[in-house]
Amino acid sequence: MKQLTLIFTLLLLFGCDSSKSLAELCKENPQICHEFGEDSWCKSERVDVALSRIAVKTQKQDFQKYQLLLAYEGYVDCMGLASQIQHIKLKEKTTLRKNNLLKAKAQLAELSDQTLNSTHPHLLYYHWSRELNENSLQQFLALEGSAELENTISQFHLATYYSKKDTNKTLSLLFHALELHQPKEKLIPEVFQTLATIFTNKEKPKQAYIWLKTYQLAQKKNNQQEVFALQQYAKNNALDVDFLDKVAKSTLSKIKLGEFKTPKY
Repeated sequence: MKQLTLIFTLLLLFGCDSSKSLAELCKENPQICHEFGEDSWCKSERVDVALSRIAVKTQKQDFQKYQLLLAYEGYVDCMGLASQIQHIKLKEKTTLRKNNLLKAKAQLAELSDQTLNSTHPHLLYYHWSRELNENSLQQFLALEGSAELENTISQFHLATYYSKKDTNKTLSLLFHALELHQPKEKLIPEVFQTLATIFTNKEKPKQAYIWLKTYQLAQKKNNQQEVFALQQYAKNNALDVDFLDKVAKSTLSKIKLGEFKTPKY
């Protein structure tokens, strides 16, 4: 889901000097940027790890540690696939990828252990969702309704917890997550996917189409299978595609601007 353009793009580190490019940050932090042996695979995931590690080094806050955990997970998932590809002529490439994978898994496990006792909402949810830590879950749920959970990520986490327990509450939480979205904040595509799934299950094809289209637009890169599936969905339900596409575009625009309001449902 990550679409980072690596060529001729300056990736800026959140919370650091915004005038510094990735190259400048790496010059100042060579050990971090060269944590993994360079390979043509998983470049964007490797950049995510480097930027997140620099953020942790600079700010040393639990939010940055949470982001680093996700970055390591993304790299492990990507390299897990890449390491299975066998090079006939360059066997050292296969070895490099396996070593990178092992190193990332070790770093992920170490950071997970380090954050186990954190009371930060994101980390509480992380340790429950990944390790089924009931103590973390109870601490997270105890914060429901507090100012600490009044942010997009925490509302989505709550919605994920309630998704199999209370559909209407899940909808309310997802919409509130979108209301809390701030301009320039990274979108959470899974919010749109979950909304589409709920409205599909409720047999409300118009709403389902709008959120599927919103998800598609948010990706900025067309997946031909998804495009075809959406077209077929619209055809099967005799939907006014032109009108609903406009609604989806307007909806996404309002979300990005921080102007979204929960619709009637």
